[in-house]
Formats: sequence, C-alpha cells, structure tokens
Amino acid sequence: MSECVIPTLTSPEVVASKSVLPAGWKADLANVKGLDITLPVMELLRRTTSRLPQDVIEAIVKGRDAEEEGSRAFNTLNDMVRNINLADGQVTPLCQDTGSIIFWVRHPFGLSQRAAKVQIRAAVVEATKRSWLRPNCVESLSGKNSGTNMDPFHDHHPAFHFEEWDKPEIEISVMQKGGGCENVGAQYRLPDAALGAGRDIKGVRKCIIDAVVKAQGQGCSPGILGVAIGGDRVTGYEKSKELILRKLGTANADPKMDAFEKDLTADLNTLGIGPMGYGGVTTALGIHVEEMYRHPASFYVSISYMCWSSRRGSITIAANGQPSFDL
Repeated sequence: MSECVIPTLTSPEVVASKSVLPAGWKADLANVKGLDITLPVMELLRRTTSRLPQDVIEAIVKGRDAEEEGSRAFNTLNDMVRNINLADGQVTPLCQDTGSIIFWVRHPFGLSQRAAKVQIRAAVVEATKRSWLRPNCVESLSGKNSGTNMDPFHDHHPAFHFEEWDKPEIEISVMQKGGGCENVGAQYRLPDAALGAGRDIKGVRKCIIDAVVKAQGQGCSPGILGVAIGGDRVTGYEKSKELILRKLGTANADPKMDAFEKDLTADLNTLGIGPMGYGGVTTALGIHVEEMYRHPASFYVSISYMCWSSRRGSITIAANGQPSFDL
C-alpha cells in the first residue's frame, strides 16, 4: 500500500529566517522615485522557485485523493506532494526547469519603470548565480546560453508588464513558466472548420478540449489553463498568461464564465489523461477564462497551459514600507 504523503511546509518564521531581506526591512515609499526593489525581488524569486502556493498544493492533494490508491496516477501525484515538501524544506527549485521569468509590476505615480527594470534584472542575475534559477535564456539560432538569464541585447527576458495605478502601494508578481507547459499552449482562430468550432462558447469549449487532448502529459499535467477569448494575437496570449496568476478556487467575476470554468474542468477530468499522461481522473486543476473585446473580423482563443508546478507569487510593499508575500 502506498504511503499517503502529507504536505508539510516550513513555518512562516522559518521562511522569514532564510530571507535575503535584512530583519525589519522597510521601503521608503515617500521617495518612490529613488526606491531600490532589488532585494525584495530576490526574496520573491527565492520563495517562488521553492515554495508552491497553498491553493495549488490543496488542488494536487484533492486530485490525488480522487485517484485509486496505489494506481500510477495516485503514486505520481503522491510523488508531487513529496517533491513539494523536499523543495520547501531545502529551499531548492521545485523543478529543474525554473522557466521563463515573467513580471507584473503595479505601482503608484513616480516610480521609474526604467530603474525598476534594471533592479529586477539584477535580482534575476543574482538569483541565477545562487542557483535558485536555472540559466534558461539562450540565443535562438545558435542555442548559446547567456548564463545569466538575460537577453544581453534587448529586454526580451525576463519579461515585464508595468501598470501605474491609484493605490499607494507597489505590487510585484512573478511567474516561472516552464518550457514544457509553454510548448503546449495554443491559439485558435474561429471559425475552425477542422474542429467544427464556431464563434460562440461551444466553439471556445472545443478549442480548449482540443488543446488539452493534444498536450496529453507533455505539459506536465495536471495543468492549469488560462484562456483569453478575443483580443488580438498578442494581447490574447498576454492575458491568458496573466490569468494563471489567479488563485485556484476563486470565483470568476462573470457568473456565466464561472459556471463555464467549473463545468469544463469537470469534463476535462473525464478524458483519462491524468497526471503526466499516465491515466486517471486528474487532468486539469483548474481553468481561468476571460472575455476580451476584439476586431469584428478576428476571433482568437488564446490558451496558456501551466504545469502542476505552478510557481507564482507576489510581494506587496505597503504605503508604510512594510513588505508582505502572497504565495
């Protein structure tokens, strides 16, 4: 009989004791123009590479407990829980592929986006030196690795999304998007005669099912899907990735989309693909869908697939300078 591993994460006090932030660190948001966010971003990377968000852990455990005990699916999900415990306890990457690094920075007026980019890039370089991140940035044609996770000539990696808002605090979110799950993302143009998919919610559903069936276990299922309906080829994909930041189990603000997400997640878990493609009833941990406006002539369905090791997290620096993490 297989041992049922219990997720046992280190306490917040232990996590804080290993922080690269000095004890009692606070930011001076009265001087937001001169703010240095290098250290808090380093700490965010340290935590997200080794500590899976609680909502994802709970979804994996729920999926494991739905599988037949001793089955390949049960054992695979059980090993995922074991991996979660080891990575957190030893502060080592959850997966050898620490992914492409994507940042979302929401900030009050006055923050220099140019300076913030320099500081975040410095944090990524240092995190790579400390082996929290694997060097994952290579020249496309030659395959030559920069060794630093930097695109040395452009700002293409890491990727940045900045937004100025009215709030007095700063919120920085990061996602480590593995190459395997990125490879099985998909974009559809409707109508699609081959799928028999029209420009309606039924057509969108067919696209999502097709993407998951084609992915099988190659995206390191069970996966989390971000789906943008509409937009253009660029904004649709950007939104689909951002949707993966939403916590599993949170309701969609649109009641119709909320029902669609729940129904389709249940349907995907009847496909028999299961964890890593080994079969079972746990193929998808969740789906997050958003409808965007579009050009009348175009109808895109953009799907970003995230592996079970959904490494994402955020740090909020409050108006009083106090940092808080949300993983």
